[in-house]
Amino acid sequence: MCTGKCSKCIGITLFPLATCAIVSNILLYFPNGQVLQLSEITDLVWYFHGILGAGILVILPAFMMLGAGGAGCCANRCGVSGYLSFPFQMLLSVILAVLGFAGGAYCVVISSLGLIGGPLCDTGDGEYLYPFRNDTLKDNYLFNQTTWSICKEPENIILWNIVLFSILLAIGVIEAILCFIQVINGLTGFICGTCMRRRK
Repeated sequence: MCTGKCSKCIGITLFPLATCAIVSNILLYFPNGQVLQLSEITDLVWYFHGILGAGILVILPAFMMLGAGGAGCCANRCGVSGYLSFPFQMLLSVILAVLGFAGGAYCVVISSLGLIGGPLCDTGDGEYLYPFRNDTLKDNYLFNQTTWSICKEPENIILWNIVLFSILLAIGVIEAILCFIQVINGLTGFICGTCMRRRK
């Protein structure tokens, strides 16, 4: 597969991933469909790891990858597609892919912290706190489902957070891998050009 087509495939794949990340991050603001006070929403949600990290910072390189791969295979490395020559499109896609990799990695870090630390919830006395923040990894609530009953409100907040933070974690990992592949692919396209047409 030539570098142009590879860029296009990666770009097409990144769009639905970024969209899912944005939607998942937004859903974290409304646990179980409830509208909460700002002070009752888990603090890590405000880091916008799905909206900014795995969303916007990944959509930007995805657009560039589609542009770099729009012409498909070229006979030489000096072909022009749009206003930029192919090699410079590939170089720009590399720079933006690094940005996308950083966004995906950022999403992975925040999602991991969100899973380990647990949600903000009402334990029954009307006060919202983080009941699992001081747990060790061995005693973490993720491995002891019987402790989930400590959170009374919002309803099913623990399951809600686990599912959405896990989705964001998986999306971040996939996006980081795809952007890393694009860095290698883009450098190859910049240095070596696209693929040569088969000789007759």
